[in-house]
Amino acid sequence: MPQLVLGPLLRYVSDTEATVWVETDEACEVEVLGHREPTFRVEGHHYALVSIEGLEPATRYEYEVKLDGEVHWPQADSDLPPSAIRTIDADKELDICFGSCRVAVPHDAPFTEPKDETEAGHEVDALWVLAKQMAEGVRDDWPEQLFLLGDQVYVDEGSPKTRKKIKERRGTDTPPFDEVTDFEEYTWLYCESWEEPLIRWLFANVSVSMLWDDHDMSDDWNISRGWLLEMQQKSWWHRRVVGCVASYWIYQHIGNLSPRELRENEIYQRIRGNQTGEEVIFAWAHRIQSMGDGTRWSFCRDFGRTRAVFIDARAARVLEEGRRSIVDDEEWEWIVEHCEGDFDHLLICTTIPWLLSPAFERIEAWNEQLVEGNAWGKPVAWVSEKIRREVDFLHEVATGQRGKAPASVVVLSGDVHHAYLAEVAWPRSANGDGAGRAPVYQAVCSPYRNPLDEKERRVVRMGFGKPLTAFARLLARAAGTPDPGIRWRTLNGPHFDNQVATLEIDGRSSVMRLDKTVPGESGKEALEESFRRRLA
Repeated sequence: MPQLVLGPLLRYVSDTEATVWVETDEACEVEVLGHREPTFRVEGHHYALVSIEGLEPATRYEYEVKLDGEVHWPQADSDLPPSAIRTIDADKELDICFGSCRVAVPHDAPFTEPKDETEAGHEVDALWVLAKQMAEGVRDDWPEQLFLLGDQVYVDEGSPKTRKKIKERRGTDTPPFDEVTDFEEYTWLYCESWEEPLIRWLFANVSVSMLWDDHDMSDDWNISRGWLLEMQQKSWWHRRVVGCVASYWIYQHIGNLSPRELRENEIYQRIRGNQTGEEVIFAWAHRIQSMGDGTRWSFCRDFGRTRAVFIDARAARVLEEGRRSIVDDEEWEWIVEHCEGDFDHLLICTTIPWLLSPAFERIEAWNEQLVEGNAWGKPVAWVSEKIRREVDFLHEVATGQRGKAPASVVVLSGDVHHAYLAEVAWPRSANGDGAGRAPVYQAVCSPYRNPLDEKERRVVRMGFGKPLTAFARLLARAAGTPDPGIRWRTLNGPHFDNQVATLEIDGRSSVMRLDKTVPGESGKEALEESFRRRLA
């Protein structure tokens, strides 16, 4: 009899459609709300993404997951509330939780201890506490959407359980030591990250959208052409790339797509129900490698009158010196097209912050200038990519030159292991005011679970301070670095806890809330508000 290994994960949800993802231990037919889908097989692992269409808007559907006709979700011994699909209600407040960077380590000591007290300490998982409070609270308060903006798995920070399995499988005496190298080992990372009962229940009830970032592949993935060439010389790198791309496509990417997009996706149509799916997915992953071949990982979602454009900031980079860019020209045109229109709110979701702290943005721009000018040193980080293009475009969106001006434009990001909210300070217009201009924000939330230690926090705080900012601007100016053309001010932050951010959107109003984890006795952990700020 087939069993559920992972899932269900509630992925795409619109006003009339939904998709539900599962992994099973053998081939079977998966059924959700009367819609059936055969599993496909990749190296002994079995998956299905069930498309559910013809739903009613603004409706809650409790659901079960059946494998070959037998109910396997909800689990028989679970005391958690029933799982449900909630279709989009355009007239109801929309709550979107977002953040990034979640290490999968156990939820007990020493892993729940403070980072400064023990090397193994990662404190309390913000998503775990969110799920706990949801299960104990009022259903009407549950968020509708959850954005995982990078580093869902860490190839270089596996738990003791994963490291032990790697050692038993192939040994850890040679590179890459106890880091993952292939598809099978990636499946272990996803299983460890998603199998915890409360996390599993959370993902079964809240529509989840996902993007990858560097730790899904390797620390500093695609930071430069030199970095990539160096990695390609390593004997194990090709196996990791294929394993990462294939597992990301299966575990994260296909669930980002609508049923219509799935019908139009050639690889998905070839792998559906295929019992030798590795022949399809591995050959495709081999072709695209880490540089991409025109494959688009970015995607777009509409939630009533709120549009969210998710931008892949890793796989499609242009690494050629003199042309370095987070996305290529074709991808940029796709982004522009999907940001144009008539929305109440525009959310641009990307793993890497567009606006860093003012000091670090200028330091990175200075460093980029040295690299481009063949001065000295290697890039220590990626500059906020050719910021002038983005500035001009967002100004056009905010002022209604790309469709009706939204009430707010918010860039949502993670990656940097702290949280903050910044607002763009546009130059005054010719008539001296900003009438009719939408506010533009950078909202950053990181980590869900992977905090910095005190020394690292002190460095980050300096980046938000006036002395280092002034020095960094002088340094960048002396190197001939172009001025970004805008200024931005930090409204809140930086905050360094394990944390989760929420956008509360109601009509043309929007509020950002940041909640941090508060340690307590087992079962007494909680989320506590760090700040709340009206955006529109």
